[in-house]
Amino acid sequence: MNLPHTAAAQQRLAQIEQARHAVMREGRAVTEVALDGWADRAWIERSWRRCLANGQRPDQRVAFDVLPAQARRRAQEASHGLVSAARPVLDKLGRAIANTRYFAILTDARGVVVDVNGPIDRSDRRAQLITRIGVDLSERSVGTTAIGAVLAELQPVWLHRGEHFFHDTSMYSCAGAPLFGPDGQCVGMLDLTGIDTAERPELKHLVAQSARSIENALALSQPHSLLLRLNWPGRTLGDDADGLLCLDADGRVTAANQTARQMVSQLNRPGGSVHCSELFAMPWEALFDGARHDAVVEVPLWSGLRLNALPQAPGQALSPVPRATPPTPRPLPLKDLETELIRKAVQDARGNVMQAARALGISRATVYRKLGTLRG
Repeated sequence: MNLPHTAAAQQRLAQIEQARHAVMREGRAVTEVALDGWADRAWIERSWRRCLANGQRPDQRVAFDVLPAQARRRAQEASHGLVSAARPVLDKLGRAIANTRYFAILTDARGVVVDVNGPIDRSDRRAQLITRIGVDLSERSVGTTAIGAVLAELQPVWLHRGEHFFHDTSMYSCAGAPLFGPDGQCVGMLDLTGIDTAERPELKHLVAQSARSIENALALSQPHSLLLRLNWPGRTLGDDADGLLCLDADGRVTAANQTARQMVSQLNRPGGSVHCSELFAMPWEALFDGARHDAVVEVPLWSGLRLNALPQAPGQALSPVPRATPPTPRPLPLKDLETELIRKAVQDARGNVMQAARALGISRATVYRKLGTLRG
């Protein structure tokens, strides 16, 4: 029997209504109402309050406006790379959700629909309205949805029925996850939506995994001479859970996925390109040498932490089980290795300390201090 499930579903809807009443009618915070499971859903209240501040009211009709033709073409052209990278993932995702009455929506960073996939019932006007290419599903246009919330919060979310701001959108249930480009900036989001269907919060995990696959495809689409697959020691390399770091022939980073940016904080430094010598406390040329051996190598970070890396040439297929790196001599202490790299930079710059400092992204005084010189 499904009675316990039905009772739980009704209780969930009742709690949503309590939260709506507290925020939208009484001006109270959801935290003032004792509701189970709402401690980690403060983002919904923030979205509701943004809608109210914009002058929106829950009983307003939602137009689901499509961008004018010229603006729609511009949005499609700007999203061509995103759509191309996402298409294979959306095809697989469509098969995964085929029997759930949910479908996939891909938007750009403004919340404009650029692609769709999955079992869309085109005879249902509620589905047809939100799956048109060019329709604006931003928070400012259609209120609180997974799309608007994801683009505002930059994190995966799950949203059910009355958690949407407008009554006109209260039949939808949706999961969403942000999409980050090779430069770390948000380029859009991936949404899974159902209409008058059972709540499926597990779709939040599915959509987050699918978003990761799209981000990886975006990173790999960038020109590069070497791909580094990164993970912590003890983790298996070779799937979508890897951090991906793309390097040009000079060792500069051309792309990184979000996982790599979480592992190596220097990748998030604002402005300018990053050289891999600023990330790894080792001669960067050794990474290119590693690609010829198809072997996992241990790479030290300047923080003292270590990662496993699998260097690959562009298009190089993964071996079923990458060979382990042969034993290597005990590495230099981090302080000595840092000094050695600085000495090499000064040598490469033919003694020009200022040029070496710029190449390393540090100050001239730091170069002098690390080398122990007294020149001013």
